Amino acid sequence: MAEMKLAPGNGPETGSATALRGSQDSWLRRNRQTLAPLLFLAPGVIFFLFYVIFPILQSFNLSFYRWDGLGDPQFIGMENYRELMDDRAFEVSLWNNLKWLLLYLLAIPAGLFIALFLNQTVTGIRLYKSLFFFPFVISQVVVGLVFSWFYDPTFGLLNQVLGWVGLGPLNVLGDPTLVTYGIIAAGLWPQTAYCMILYLTGLNAVDPEQVEAARLDGAKGAKMLWYVIIPQLRPATFVAFVVTIIGALRSFDLISIMTNGGPFGSSRVLSFYMFEKALSEYGFRMGYGAAIAVVLFLIMLCFIAYFLWSMYQDDKGGR
Repeated sequence: MAEMKLAPGNGPETGSATALRGSQDSWLRRNRQTLAPLLFLAPGVIFFLFYVIFPILQSFNLSFYRWDGLGDPQFIGMENYRELMDDRAFEVSLWNNLKWLLLYLLAIPAGLFIALFLNQTVTGIRLYKSLFFFPFVISQVVVGLVFSWFYDPTFGLLNQVLGWVGLGPLNVLGDPTLVTYGIIAAGLWPQTAYCMILYLTGLNAVDPEQVEAARLDGAKGAKMLWYVIIPQLRPATFVAFVVTIIGALRSFDLISIMTNGGPFGSSRVLSFYMFEKALSEYGFRMGYGAAIAVVLFLIMLCFIAYFLWSMYQDDKGGR
């Protein structure tokens, strides 16, 4: 009897492989809408974990060690945090950060009112928009240099204006009681421009039907702004709050350019003091600098968590 020969590709093993491949293809086809965004997000998530989450955890771990960046780290537990409690420079830096937080928030209402002005159709509005947008696109280093010249007690524009009204010269960056406020004023210039851009974008999304209905009900001016416009700008306000708070807490470049922490360390903030302790010629105390960074991160986290919770409650109540 002649032996039966199986044609290539028709054996039982080949058939099971084909069925398995077909089931995999059907699974991929069924879950394509779920897998596609995950694949697009995967590179960003990996980079975020590697360059953000991992350094944060590493900073927490390093804050429990004494390390100069070269030798072997020595575990000292909570000693760095106990030292912070008695550190006068840390206390000054923390209070300066609180000043930055409170005064930097002025950029939000200022940006809103500038955006409301620029949202009108008046002659030369594009020129006005360009002038108000200009501070946002220039470097913080340039902002620091411009305001350093502006505050200069010998040839600065500020003292020239004060001289016109009969007031004496004022050394803003050399006075320990004024220096922090002077640097904050310099930082408010570009930050207000950033908030203005956020609100201009938000105003383009305001529902004109709601505005028209409010006008028919007699709402105008401040009532229109408070009850109709601002509630629709809540997403832009949330982003402006978060970005402004983060900017206030990580303020470093303006201080480095304008005063380098002086005079007598009176303009330090936590980020600048962290740099001084960890990386400058004052110390190379990596563990102590990491402890300052952890305190700064926790303060920032509290504010952002509060705003996220507020937004969640508002969205939950609106449903």
